[in-house]
Amino acid sequence: MAARGLMAALLLLASVFAHAGPTGEPEPELRALLKAAIAQSNTFQDRFDAEVWLVDMSGRIKRNIPDDKERLEFLRLVHQEADRANITPELALAVIQIESGFKRFALSSAGAQGYMQIMPFWLREIAGPEDNLFHTRTNLRMGCTILRYYLDREHGDLVKALQRYNGSYGKPQYPALVINALNKRWYRG
Repeated sequence: MAARGLMAALLLLASVFAHAGPTGEPEPELRALLKAAIAQSNTFQDRFDAEVWLVDMSGRIKRNIPDDKERLEFLRLVHQEADRANITPELALAVIQIESGFKRFALSSAGAQGYMQIMPFWLREIAGPEDNLFHTRTNLRMGCTILRYYLDREHGDLVKALQRYNGSYGKPQYPALVINALNKRWYRG
């Protein structure tokens, strides 16, 4: 089992080299950014786990967030805030995919804002006047915390928690979208 995990990690790292510059080496700027992101990732078990996860997820959202520095900082924050709220970062990514399509400045017709589409009343309830829902860390922290609250309230029932998160309690469409994204894009091997 450990050998399969190591092999998977090596294949993931090889995918980074497949996108390397003309000499076959990873682009120096991307290498430096990955190194910095890994060093700042204190929520991983070890450096190797950080490398594997960041490289893998970076490849999965490159089309959504093309800038290497922005993408790696975003992923580091997603992992950190998801860990803080005790949810998987992949679940947070699936919610972000469905809620905003990875658009930092997304604004819904109901007024929800940012990556995780947080309603502004939450700022009035629990945040300070300097907080902004378009600030990545603020949005991720609030979104992950709200999702954790609903998971606890629904005793771990992901479908019901997602319905509450989205304000669509009793309707299966939204949870189905998130769970489908989770299984097809974020948990795939």
